Amino acid sequence: MSHAFDKVTDRRGSFSMKWDVGENELPMWVADMDFETAPAVLEALHRKVDRGIFGYTVVPDEYRQAVSSWWSRRHQFPMELDWILFATGVVPAISSIVRKMTDVGENVLIQPPVYNIFYNSIRNNGRNLLENRLIYKDGEYSIDFEDLEHKLAEPQTTLMILCNPHNPIGKVWDRATLSRIGELCAKYQVLVLSDEIHCDLTDPGVEYNPFASVSSICAENSITCIAPSKAFNLAGLQAASVVVPTPYIRHKVNRGLNTDEVAEPNAFAMEATIAAFTQGETWLDELREYIKENKSIAAEYIFQHIPQIRVIQSKATYLLWMDCHRITNDTDRLCDVLRSETGLNLSSGSAYGQNGAAFLRMNLGTQQSRVLDGLERLKQGVQRYEELAEKDPRFFNLAN
Repeated sequence: MSHAFDKVTDRRGSFSMKWDVGENELPMWVADMDFETAPAVLEALHRKVDRGIFGYTVVPDEYRQAVSSWWSRRHQFPMELDWILFATGVVPAISSIVRKMTDVGENVLIQPPVYNIFYNSIRNNGRNLLENRLIYKDGEYSIDFEDLEHKLAEPQTTLMILCNPHNPIGKVWDRATLSRIGELCAKYQVLVLSDEIHCDLTDPGVEYNPFASVSSICAENSITCIAPSKAFNLAGLQAASVVVPTPYIRHKVNRGLNTDEVAEPNAFAMEATIAAFTQGETWLDELREYIKENKSIAAEYIFQHIPQIRVIQSKATYLLWMDCHRITNDTDRLCDVLRSETGLNLSSGSAYGQNGAAFLRMNLGTQQSRVLDGLERLKQGVQRYEELAEKDPRFFNLAN
């Protein structure tokens, strides 16, 4: 590889949310990679810094053109430029859309286990949370369409938040599944908000399907949130796009983003995004190869050394979703033991819904030396947990 992903970066003392931890701790929780971003992005930011002026910034046509060309080239989804709205992040956009496109007391449907911030965006805005829980069987996830239709049919259900690809399980939804979702939502007049922030981090040779690309039915009844933040590790630059093909919906979403003051870019957002989407392809493809290697390393290590854990095979994201039912039904406590005994900081699956309570999420977007370190800590932590659980099974909720 021409890019040194093995280079161990030091993020301590840099106000990093992820790395604001103790000296011996290894954070592998939040979806934030430890790699330097693409060289083209760094060069664009250096040029901006060298100007020495960081005033108010507009969203130029070059930005929309870069986004549109990327999705046409990489994902076979040509976007018209006027479909693309700027937002300061996918999460602010989702919260704004929930406020603008639904009323207080209406139902917003999600599919747990799913990105935990969806819960906040719904509940904090006074909307009712409705769950269409994914079916988990034999290490695979699927959609309960009977339950989905029943809940979409409720008169108070007005918005569905889709995660595509799905975080934390790494599922790439196929076109047939997305088409069926789109048809049901159109039938019951439920708007689809598709969070596609992880779309560029599929495994090599695997393509994701943009929800709006599947059919005219899907396109005309959808809002899609996309960003370079996960693929190019740019979350701190706060740049995202909201893609809305239907003019009426687009007008309302645009008014919401502007009313909520989340539609103005900072001084670095434009240069970074344009550089990523016009010059970052080679770097991204090599990153995807590296992440795939990390997944393979982790899966093999766990199979050999921690057989109590089952790795859920994923086709997207740099997140490892692990079934810990044979160890515990409460990974909150397991996470506490992992951190206190080994310094390993992982995400408990309960954050992503009650049906994730026996799972762990591990971020593999880091150097392979750290991946191996984290896996060794995981093995030691599980051993320690089982020793403690043997002494007090009720407290640790040890699985039968």
